[in-house]
Amino acid sequence: MRELLAEPSTAGLDTDSPEVTLRRRELIQSRGFLRQLYQEWYSEIAARIPQGTGALLELGSGGGFAASAIPGVITSDLLPLPGIDVVLDGVHLPFADESLRAVVMTNVLHHLPDVTRFLREFERCAKPNAALVMIEPWVTAWSRRIYGSLHSEPFDPDAQTWTVTPGKPLSEANGALPWIVFERDRRRFAEEFPALAVETIRPLMPMSYLVSGGVSMRSLAPSWTFRIWKKIDGMLCRLSPQTAMFALIVVRRS
Repeated sequence: MRELLAEPSTAGLDTDSPEVTLRRRELIQSRGFLRQLYQEWYSEIAARIPQGTGALLELGSGGGFAASAIPGVITSDLLPLPGIDVVLDGVHLPFADESLRAVVMTNVLHHLPDVTRFLREFERCAKPNAALVMIEPWVTAWSRRIYGSLHSEPFDPDAQTWTVTPGKPLSEANGALPWIVFERDRRRFAEEFPALAVETIRPLMPMSYLVSGGVSMRSLAPSWTFRIWKKIDGMLCRLSPQTAMFALIVVRRS
């Protein structure tokens, strides 16, 4: 099934190459449904960015279009891609202490080789009241089935570390890491990062991303159906958060 639904424009290519990210950027822009989905994500993120001074950084900007949706954002990526403001590694942020008012990302945290080191860097660079705002895969009864069978990235809710194998920025991952850090291991997070607090976890999108095809699979829904699927998602999440595939996560620095 995974092979049948795979996106043909990137089939057979090295997932970690800049070429694949650029092709995925084209997919996000050209697929009406997927573009609306990303616009929805950016709107959710933008609404939670603190006002005031300080830089606003997006990690893993890659294939997205945050720069046109979130005013003033500094785009960054581990890969040297056209249109990226800064090439950087998430565990070594080239910013001064207490200089950032927010760090935002979509589908990035679960690719970071060492989440603890990233959180230390965020803690160092973040101004008081700064926010870490992200939309990431989430572990639920439904998502375990989908990520475990149809998705190409590793998904291991039982992993005992907050790390993934370094060196391959896209193919190496653990889609369960956001849930592990901010839900399963919440006590450990609170002990290791007393200056950071999980402010929001809101389960999202049981179906929309799935039928959009994302960036690695064929689209299963025309763009005009996006609002219909959005309503279905809202209804399912209200009935049971265990149907979600993603979560909006906000972490605040005290």
